[in-house]
Amino acid sequence: MGTITTRDGTSIFYKDWGSGQPIVFSHGWPLSADDWDAQLLFFLRHGYRVIAHDRRGHGRSTQTAGGHDMDHYADDLAALTEQLDLKNAIHVGHSTGGGEVAHYLGRHGEGRVAKAALVSAVTPLMVKTPANPLGLPKEVFDGLQAQLAANRSQFYRDLAAGPFYGFNRSGAKSSEAVIQNWWRQGMMGGANAHYDGIVAFSQTDFTDDLEKITVPVLVMHSEDDQIVPYVAAGPLAAKLLKTGTLKTYQGFPHGMPTTEADTINADLLAFIRA
Repeated sequence: MGTITTRDGTSIFYKDWGSGQPIVFSHGWPLSADDWDAQLLFFLRHGYRVIAHDRRGHGRSTQTAGGHDMDHYADDLAALTEQLDLKNAIHVGHSTGGGEVAHYLGRHGEGRVAKAALVSAVTPLMVKTPANPLGLPKEVFDGLQAQLAANRSQFYRDLAAGPFYGFNRSGAKSSEAVIQNWWRQGMMGGANAHYDGIVAFSQTDFTDDLEKITVPVLVMHSEDDQIVPYVAAGPLAAKLLKTGTLKTYQGFPHGMPTTEADTINADLLAFIRA
């Protein structure tokens, strides 16, 4: 584990385990590299070098006053890959991290990248616009910011215990340990970073990024995703990619890398090895 320092002086925390072909994991909002524990251990055992960082303002990275936008997120990821001199890497992004990966590829190119996977990703655009009628109304995201500002701790607890992991679904088996770990990661980060991050993940249009990408990309999304609705995400993203493959799941939650780790890990491994 270590840190890098970006051009604007931000310290980015990262984990770097193992050797072999590198797999770089970009986490979702408002979490940290710890959200990838199930994947890091799995792929480490399968002979890969696994790397996961805390986004600026999240986890153990600097709680900066600004820079909580996709341009900075992508630039920070580029700085990490350059300082570690990663080559032939596979990039895996979950939720907001999927947007980060897409924007990194669109903004910095594919010279260091072999493949990518977008898991429950916010691509191509979450907010509803005339050009994106299937998106969610802006008022939904305004409401998220209001809840964060009013009582961030309770807001995070409710998200983890409800729609993020699908624990609000009939018959779902809730896990207190999973809920507490989500809350722990969220509360480690900066409130301002998470507040601004809602705008970053909901209002950034990744269409141009997706259209630029030529490496193989696996798009993994569940039809029961309550955070990033399937209809405006997975299928649309896959269509924009030159070599995109859509993998659709039934009944899995947004946080499926945690609750359905065995399935997600196996599908990622098959894609990477193909």
